Amino acid sequence: MTAIVSADAALALGDDALVLSHRLGEWAGHAPVLEEEVALANIALDLLGQARLLLSLVGDEDELAYLREERSFRNLQLVEQPNGDFAHTIARQLYFSTYQHLLYGELAVAEGEFSAIAAKAVKEVDYHRDHAEQWTLRLGDGTQESHRRMREACEALWRYTGEMFQPVPGLDLDWADLDARWTASVTSVLGRATLSVPEGPRTGAWAAGAGRQGLHTEPFGRMLAEMQHLHRSHPGASW
Repeated sequence: MTAIVSADAALALGDDALVLSHRLGEWAGHAPVLEEEVALANIALDLLGQARLLLSLVGDEDELAYLREERSFRNLQLVEQPNGDFAHTIARQLYFSTYQHLLYGELAVAEGEFSAIAAKAVKEVDYHRDHAEQWTLRLGDGTQESHRRMREACEALWRYTGEMFQPVPGLDLDWADLDARWTASVTSVLGRATLSVPEGPRTGAWAAGAGRQGLHTEPFGRMLAEMQHLHRSHPGASW
């Protein structure tokens, strides 16, 4: 399979990484234990590095991050969802890192400009996925309270998972196969965590693929305003 570099693909993958990096960064000073302060910060930095490389294929990374309007972002609705409690953050991370690991694994062996970025990123994402899996097991098969929270988090975010497998222009991939492999992997993890696979449709707030079309959920606007505030308040400033 061959990856064809395009603005659509670079923005989609770059925006996913950028937005989730910011969400994870919001845990700074609020993580449940010091070890997770470090772990989540490192994952956020990995994602930010991926975002910079991907967005730089399209244009100036700072302008793309801080000067675009909401409708110009092409990230999945999943990654923009609020952190919620720690279980919600872990469920979001489990769903996304499993998808991202499979995706980058395919792109790493494909021809094109994405291959080098993916080959480096897939090693980082392998850790992200393992971190999410271990916490899913700890919370799902932990106390009655942690099990309840993890179950509710998985169910709440399930509706956003279908969008991950909507074709992205510029990426020549077998999306149905990726979806099947993702489902098998997540099902295995949830089973080991004594959690059931959520029921219900896997579509977002609007039609499937809405985030890729620039249609985002309400929390994204607030997050974007916070992320862009400093840059927009001091246009052209250097540090």
